Amino acid sequence: MTTRVNGPARGAVAARATLAACTAGALLTLAACSSPPARFYTLSPDARAVHATPANPPFLIEVPAVDVPEQIAKNQLVVQKSATQVDVLEQERWAASPADEIRRALSDDLAAQLGTIDVAGAAYPPGVPVYRVSVNVQRFESWPGKRAAIDAVWSVRAVGTQAAMTCRTSVEEPVGDGYDALVAGHRRAIDALARAAAAGVRAMAAQRSEPAAGGKNAPAAAVRCPANASTGDAAGATGATGATGATDAAGRSPGS
Repeated sequence: MTTRVNGPARGAVAARATLAACTAGALLTLAACSSPPARFYTLSPDARAVHATPANPPFLIEVPAVDVPEQIAKNQLVVQKSATQVDVLEQERWAASPADEIRRALSDDLAAQLGTIDVAGAAYPPGVPVYRVSVNVQRFESWPGKRAAIDAVWSVRAVGTQAAMTCRTSVEEPVGDGYDALVAGHRRAIDALARAAAAGVRAMAAQRSEPAAGGKNAPAAAVRCPANASTGDAAGATGATGATGATDAAGRSPGS
């Protein structure tokens, strides 16, 4: 036996189906709208802490792009759950890529500590010494409520010469609860890394100012890492767990 549905009944069925679809769509929209908003973090130093730069600094620096481990090269914060597990946090994000955040923070720190200008990607006058600070971050670990850890191999090269030093710095900063505290810990760790590299630039500049054989002011091809390369100036050092400095290199700096 075949049951026929007249026109009005068919219309009612169709209306109920449309209403159900609209209701489901509205619920999905509300669910999407109720998702917590993303929060964005930066490693750049507080603008109030930036120091005035001399009009004509005695030397310039160049901080090229920074290399970072592939597993943290994403906008989401990647935090450690254990030694072998991580969480990728969708709602906690970097304002820019981690490599850009680290490079900008290092550039700002180095320029402030050395009283100079980062001329990466910009023209600069001839005759002014330029020191290229290249950084390869080999470990960037975030342990919420525990620590922020950075291991980096960095080099300083006197641009236009073969003079270079290559050093390694390891820093661990204890952090409190919350992602703001975690990011602040990484900010302090990068500051310690910048102090180490700044000490390297000063050592290179000091050798350049000493007359070499033949009466020319130029650093030797291989320059030793400063004794305090792990934290830069010892008076301002915080949280560094140590570094190995004594890796001399002539012409083997990363990013050269």
